Amino acid sequence: MSSELFASLEMIEEEKGISRDVVLDALESALISAYKKHFGAVQDIGVVFDEESDAIRIIARKTVVDEVEDRETQISLDEAKVINEKYALGDIVEKEVTPASFGRIAAQTARQVILQRIHEAEREKMVNEYSDRENDIATGVVRRIEKRNVLLEIEDTESVLMPNEQVRNDRYAVGEHYKVFVVEVANSVKGVHLIVSRSHPGLVRRLFELEVPEIGQGIIEVKALSREAGSRSKIAVHSTNENVDPVGTCIGPKGMRVQNVIDELRGEKIDIIKYSENPAEYVANSLSPAEVLSIDVDEDKKMCSVVVPEDQLSLAIGREGQNVRLAARLTGWKIDISAKPASDVSEAE
Repeated sequence: MSSELFASLEMIEEEKGISRDVVLDALESALISAYKKHFGAVQDIGVVFDEESDAIRIIARKTVVDEVEDRETQISLDEAKVINEKYALGDIVEKEVTPASFGRIAAQTARQVILQRIHEAEREKMVNEYSDRENDIATGVVRRIEKRNVLLEIEDTESVLMPNEQVRNDRYAVGEHYKVFVVEVANSVKGVHLIVSRSHPGLVRRLFELEVPEIGQGIIEVKALSREAGSRSKIAVHSTNENVDPVGTCIGPKGMRVQNVIDELRGEKIDIIKYSENPAEYVANSLSPAEVLSIDVDEDKKMCSVVVPEDQLSLAIGREGQNVRLAARLTGWKIDISAKPASDVSEAE
């Protein structure tokens, strides 16, 4: 068994990248526990891995003392000198106590330890590989649907898309591919799993980064994003190049770029608005597609009082207040909207 063990350690080190010393340390602890469990020993036990003779030996250690109080852990100076004249008080005497039946126990223990270390190493490797995927997009294939949970396979790893991370527009079917946002790479006793989401605002951001090369190049910056998953998102963009229109760039030729994002989100509406350092301008843009007549800014309360044409009031507020709610989240300003009658607008003009 020992010769097979040492050969296995070399193979594991080469193929799995697991240090033999790490395995031997874990195996030593496991063999000591196994010995004490099966043979009821309470003495100080050690393990010697003798590769020259292909043997594993159990060694009992006893301290040389003047007067023995515990024969399990102590030996008298006279007894020690019988073994070797050089022993003195305080020295450690080692004696092999390997039971004849220990080979089977050692083999079973070694097998368990090696499998455990391989499993842990593979899990650590997967964590390291996937840790770079946090806050990124991954493509998952639907493998099973259990009640409201959707089980996805993502690069040989199974993930569960929980109900609260799904969006109402999605209709999941086995075999279909979905892009998901990797919220976290978790390492548990059951192994590595990805915590993923279809409702996270980060999914919209990353989809735009994939569709719009100028974002990766730093020409276009995504300044803010607010989302009500499955219904509507607002994204504020800024251009570092005055010759590049940030909104038009994100929309793309014939609207193809934004349409690709909308298609991936199964029809979720997206408002792309131009970011501005000027609060009034920024808030006015955020209320798109509504037209804004005027804005009064209260810096202390961080509130904007917005006036829109009467026929634009419902558009500015949105269904169930969604448009103004998303605009407030996007800008970080409280927004109070009022309407001016069409006649007053005409007279002002």
